[in-house]
Amino acid sequence: MGDWNQSLAGLGEGALRKLADLLDNPGCGWKQLAATAAEKPEFRYSEKKLVSCSLEALKPTGSPGRFLLAMLADQGCSVDFLLHCLRKMEHHDAVQYLTSTVTEQIRITGQPESRLVPEGESVILRCQAKGPAGLGYQWFKGKEEVPGANGPELVLRPLTSAQQGHYICRVNYGEQFAFSQWARIHCAGGGSFGANIGLSSFSSVRVLRIVQQPRHLFLAEGDCLHMECIAEGSPPPQYQWYHNKDPLPPAIQSCLKIPCVTTADRGRYSCRVYNIFNELWSDEVHVSIGPGSCDSWPENVEGFAAGPVKEHRRFYATDKVALLIGNMNYQHHRQLRAPMADVHELTNLLRQLDFKVVSLLDLNWQEMRSAVTEFLLLLDRGVYGLLYFAGHGYENYGSSFMVPIDAPASYTSEHCLRVQDVLQRMQERQTGLNVFLLDMCRKRNLNDAIIPQPGPMKVTANIVFGYATCVDAEAYEVNKDDLTNGIFMSFLKQRLLEDEKVTVMLDRVAEDMGHCEITRGRQALELRSNLSERRALTDLIQSSSCPVTTCARNLQWSIAHVLPDSRCLEFDCGVRVQLGFAAEFSNIMIIYTRIVEKPSNIISCSALLSDFSEDFHMDLKLTNQQSPREAGSWLLSMDSACVPTLYTRFSALQKLKKELTFNVCLHYRYNSMDDEVREKQMVSVGKPLVAKLNLHEPRMPHCLSATYSSCEPHSFSLPDSSFSPEQLNSRLPTSESQSLTSACLACYSKPGEYPDAHCPRRANLPEESISPEYLQMDATLPLQLNANRMHSPLENLSFQFHTKQNFHSV
Repeated sequence: MGDWNQSLAGLGEGALRKLADLLDNPGCGWKQLAATAAEKPEFRYSEKKLVSCSLEALKPTGSPGRFLLAMLADQGCSVDFLLHCLRKMEHHDAVQYLTSTVTEQIRITGQPESRLVPEGESVILRCQAKGPAGLGYQWFKGKEEVPGANGPELVLRPLTSAQQGHYICRVNYGEQFAFSQWARIHCAGGGSFGANIGLSSFSSVRVLRIVQQPRHLFLAEGDCLHMECIAEGSPPPQYQWYHNKDPLPPAIQSCLKIPCVTTADRGRYSCRVYNIFNELWSDEVHVSIGPGSCDSWPENVEGFAAGPVKEHRRFYATDKVALLIGNMNYQHHRQLRAPMADVHELTNLLRQLDFKVVSLLDLNWQEMRSAVTEFLLLLDRGVYGLLYFAGHGYENYGSSFMVPIDAPASYTSEHCLRVQDVLQRMQERQTGLNVFLLDMCRKRNLNDAIIPQPGPMKVTANIVFGYATCVDAEAYEVNKDDLTNGIFMSFLKQRLLEDEKVTVMLDRVAEDMGHCEITRGRQALELRSNLSERRALTDLIQSSSCPVTTCARNLQWSIAHVLPDSRCLEFDCGVRVQLGFAAEFSNIMIIYTRIVEKPSNIISCSALLSDFSEDFHMDLKLTNQQSPREAGSWLLSMDSACVPTLYTRFSALQKLKKELTFNVCLHYRYNSMDDEVREKQMVSVGKPLVAKLNLHEPRMPHCLSATYSSCEPHSFSLPDSSFSPEQLNSRLPTSESQSLTSACLACYSKPGEYPDAHCPRRANLPEESISPEYLQMDATLPLQLNANRMHSPLENLSFQFHTKQNFHSV
């Protein structure tokens, strides 16, 4: 016998993984184990810990059950207590496995043999087994237990025709058990008969044969793939499906079903059928994935089964997510203006198309890498992924590089992020559409002589690159005021919502740019694509057949987009101060303070924020201002005329390492006093918005998240034990729950809307960012342009162009 008092850690990784597989199910799984183990105080876990368990489903090899077992092991949980919990929750498979792991395992050393016996004679079936002392035996004929047969031998005397059939022995010890092989008893009908025929007929029951072969399929992307391979034999056959000679781990049934196929599912399929005696392979069949409209399918293709015909069938996304990065305030290079307005403009447009948007400004190298890693967590089979970058960049040897704000003066590829590396990681997610919009220069970097050695790219038909400018050319922005768009975004925003194939939409943007005299010959959009289907950014979302995948992705996204709850602070003097929050970007937050109530004997008062967290750098010039613009926000629009309000802008929240704390300092004066009185209250708002992701921390190699660990949602199979939408909401704080269940899962939690009865709600719309004269300019004017300034006759216009190139030859 094993040691039942040993810690769970002593079971070994293999045993714990197997237990975790048994616990990753919704009916009787890890959540029930957590609730049962809570009968001991040391094994009671907070909601935050349980949410962390759920997020383990986003790892390629992650498991909520394994994470819970690790927590139990860390707390010193014994095998005996775990077995007690499993029995209490009636998880028989886990009990049996744990019992067999700790105790000496049962081994069948002698199998019962099939027999052909004349009617009226005796037959003895024997099952020999080794294991713990006191093994028990049960014999079954088919599904019925043989009464009184509780020993290693089964004696049938005399044999009658009613007793012929299949027999099996179950050897057990406590919760542990093992089955013998099936043995068939055939009654020969008496006498010494010609056994050759009988034995030949009897032996045929072991023969494995396929009675229904799979068929070739011709499907549309988004259809359901369904094929069958049916076999018969004794012992009963087992199945394993293969795609392009590679096994499909979950496909071990006679029926193979893929609910929503993509081009990644096209190829050759076959099924291996086997039992302990034989192995067979089915016919190899081909699955072709055609365009989305079935009226273009070839008809009556021999060997192919076409799906039902649907006219004008369009594509669907299982979800839509976007990462937008705008770098402006470079430490060693020329500052830019357009990225802030460009990212904000694109965010509002993509939100209208039901994208989950992560919008970030001014990221350094580590933060950009971590942001891309977190973005990949949101991708999965059939998801539309969009990456937009506005800032300095360059292109060497066909590879594009995005420059972070901390890049040194003479930077090389090791200081930047290579776009093709991001594409390679996106391809691994089996996304339905990958769109890259790069608003940056593509000039050669003479400081970088390294020739990139990219890894192999997968052959997919879902990639679109939209470059704001051509190879070895510069991209420009309009220098109108502090709120300005780049050239690319000025035209893109007019076309983005069109219900057209994404390449068609971008072609029209290119045509618009080509019709504008001031951009002609200077900047032209370049489109690269291998998109073979009519995929559009306006495609509707049709969730995958696995709702837990969607729930886990929604949870992962929403956790990073939770604003602190608005609150009212009451001071001893009777003044009530409202503290509210708005998100300008995923890493920029505005805090406002309002005096909502004051006693009549106080003639003046104001609430100022001060004493911010020591680890958070705060520009004091952007604190306690009378308008959002004075606080540094050119995008947030609020009507504060009704109540005096002060605004403080918190940027670079991704750098926040601890909870954000500050003092609300109330300054007030009584009508009977000349001196000012002060009161303070300390406020902690946790880690708001993207600060929860700790983008400042390096990620582990081959790991997609250091915060919630890595995820490869198609290589991942989300266990059924993940939270349902209702359970997810029940396990989130109120603000997180509201974010998760919002109609469009908006990135900003609707900035500009505040729970204040005195101020009507207003949408946070971007201000006009480019001169109307610019967009409606007469193309017949003899305009000229260079990388620094527009010349006559446009001197009367209040904007100029700046290049986004930022490297300099020595």
